[in-house]
Amino acid sequence: MQRIKVAVVQTRSTEDIARNLQRAAELVRAAAADGAQFIALPENVAFLRIATPDNFGEPLDGPIVSHFSSLARQTGAAILLGSYQEATAEVHRVHNTSVLVGPDGAIVQTYRKIHLFDIDIPGQVSFRESEHVAAGGEAVHADLFGTRFGLSICYDLRFPELYRQLRAAGCEVLCVPAAFTLQTGKDHWEVLLRARAIENQCWLLAPGQWGHHGGPRHSYGHSMVIDPWGHVVARCSDGEGWVTAWIDPEIVANVRRNLPCQQHRRL
Repeated sequence: MQRIKVAVVQTRSTEDIARNLQRAAELVRAAAADGAQFIALPENVAFLRIATPDNFGEPLDGPIVSHFSSLARQTGAAILLGSYQEATAEVHRVHNTSVLVGPDGAIVQTYRKIHLFDIDIPGQVSFRESEHVAAGGEAVHADLFGTRFGLSICYDLRFPELYRQLRAAGCEVLCVPAAFTLQTGKDHWEVLLRARAIENQCWLLAPGQWGHHGGPRHSYGHSMVIDPWGHVVARCSDGEGWVTAWIDPEIVANVRRNLPCQQHRRL
């Protein structure tokens, strides 16, 4: 694992795909100009749906993924397209899919969200992701820059067994692109992120959506980078933007050596 300069990007996506892609590109270019080698974008970065249109997904070789592949080639940075709506054989359902693109623009890995956000908090938030999203079924990791990255999306954060599996597979960095709701985010987002970093002794990259997206949709934001000891080393303020941080391999090695809790597990 080599030292890597990473960036997490915070956006406020809407149903205007052209605007979303343009804004994401501006932020990616700014982060790359600051030296970021790995740039992580939020969930639903190209299109955050208010209504549910029919057949709204795109294949992996469609315009959205191609946009970010081209952007990776232009900037020379790896880009994690936090998620987009990937077409399936079902007209009314898509996969919520992360796509990791290498600096050469080639797709390195894809991950389809496993845990779907079905929740009803009276008077606060009601959402059923499973009505229009088909769940994935496989934990996924990818190697870049001599580092193993574990992929996940948003609601996955509440299921620690997924991250245990990624740690067991050798991951040193965990990625959690999200559109965490304002209601749950203000109480749970940072707590859960820091817990996943601490218990797995991994770096954690958490790019999030922020603000009002239209209709009832509000996201919490507070995108951040967390080290394997659970310290928040970089955080976005309110609004669209980005922050960078250095991922240092020595911190992973030191934490795991000094506190070898993985060796002490008893199931």
